[in-house]
Amino acid sequence: MPTVEELYRNYGILADATETAGQHKDAYQAILDGVKGGAKEKRLAAQFIPKFFKHFPELADSAINAQLDLCEDEDVSIRRQAIKELPQFATGDNLPRVADILTQLLQKLLSNVLKARLQTFKIICLFSQILQGEDIVRERAIKFLSTKLKTLPEEVLTKEVEEFILTESKKVLEDVTGEEFVLFMKILSGLKSLQTVSGRQQLVELVAEQADLEQTFNPTDPDCVDRLLQCTRQAVPLFSKNVHSTKFVTYFCEHVLPNLGSLTTPVEGVDIQLEVLKLLAEMSSFCGDMEKLESNLKKLFDKLLEYMPLPPEEAENGENASSEEPKLQFSYVECLLYSFHQLGRKLPDFLTAKLNAEKLKDFKIRLQYFARGLQVYIRQLRLALQGKTGEALKTEENKIKVVALKITNNINVLIKDLFHIPPSYKSTVTLSWKPVQKADASQKRTSEDTTSSSPPKKASAGPKRDARQIYNPPSGKYSSNLGSFSYEQRGGFRGGRGRGWGGRGNRSRGRIY
Repeated sequence: MPTVEELYRNYGILADATETAGQHKDAYQAILDGVKGGAKEKRLAAQFIPKFFKHFPELADSAINAQLDLCEDEDVSIRRQAIKELPQFATGDNLPRVADILTQLLQKLLSNVLKARLQTFKIICLFSQILQGEDIVRERAIKFLSTKLKTLPEEVLTKEVEEFILTESKKVLEDVTGEEFVLFMKILSGLKSLQTVSGRQQLVELVAEQADLEQTFNPTDPDCVDRLLQCTRQAVPLFSKNVHSTKFVTYFCEHVLPNLGSLTTPVEGVDIQLEVLKLLAEMSSFCGDMEKLESNLKKLFDKLLEYMPLPPEEAENGENASSEEPKLQFSYVECLLYSFHQLGRKLPDFLTAKLNAEKLKDFKIRLQYFARGLQVYIRQLRLALQGKTGEALKTEENKIKVVALKITNNINVLIKDLFHIPPSYKSTVTLSWKPVQKADASQKRTSEDTTSSSPPKKASAGPKRDARQIYNPPSGKYSSNLGSFSYEQRGGFRGGRGRGWGGRGNRSRGRIY
């Protein structure tokens, strides 16, 4: 098969030969062979074959068949080019044949165009029903639209049609329920024109607008909390190294973290605080330059301290003065420590230059106490899972233990980073509820290799404690909801109009959890 360069070279030979082009049969045959090449070769062949057709009557059948192959190509642009050039073959004895072929192709093309126009008209009608129809009509139209768009061919979903869908979707999103919002985000995320970096950025801005990040956050309003979390859930898959999560991370640090304990949700049995921390951890990896980085890092640090207890006070006999050991909430700490580690990379001297000596000493004591208790749990979990494979690991109890081991390994790796002098932010871990990527294999080995030792002793700033007391493991806590929670499984938001997240209308379309 000839390359693009060879096609141009043979074209030059024939073009330079002018009226004696018929003497260069090999050059024309090479152009005919271009129909077997890639898209670029086919486009050139579609133009070159008819141009020199008249000089090679002995190759007429081969030339026409080659052009017809291009007329049936999968690439729309190649088909159009090939069909456009067909009339140049309609000479002499070839006229009836080419005319018949052209008629059939035009009928087929017209049929496809009409079908495409009909599908486009259906989309227009669906949006009309969504915007103006009654509740039941609107609901059916949205579900039909979300299903129908997946089956439409490229000829129907043109750039213009996708722009229309985006424009109309923005109108619909001015007044939607949570369930409708999720459906429309799936529709828009599937559009080809929004698969680019700029397209994803546009979707993030659309979600940010829905989340009302400029408004005051009310942690005691279930609708306000649900709205924020559901919108954030839709935004998380869109973030990347080129599409930053800065606006969302900033909002979580400034408005949500300080009110973490006051969050309310109408969904029973959900640890709303943990869900918030999970979202923050997932977004922190893609945070760009933050305007108030030090201030927000301080808020994150203060919240982390709440879940990193100090060692219990000792009585004169060396026993714990308190009858209970502090509870170590590993799931919370994993999220907070990971987020702090990610944002800390942007201000690596935060712990050494932004905190006073007493504060840093206090943090080191908390880290070491947590890390030593962590080792107990890692050993217990490994012992419990030792020798278990296949079906044995699929029981609910063992699934929780497997995830718990991931959590404790992650915390252990991150704590070791912070014990470096100065603190390091180089290690990478995969969050316990996320699938492990192949790229993380080396880090996974590092994590497993480092879980058997405590942080360096020289980093300890507190008094030595009796090993017997430390290794009487403090009570730990893993969330029973260790998987990734998805709000889209639980209905929509409530509001004055229901589909307006806070009363954008008078009629109730609400979906209560």
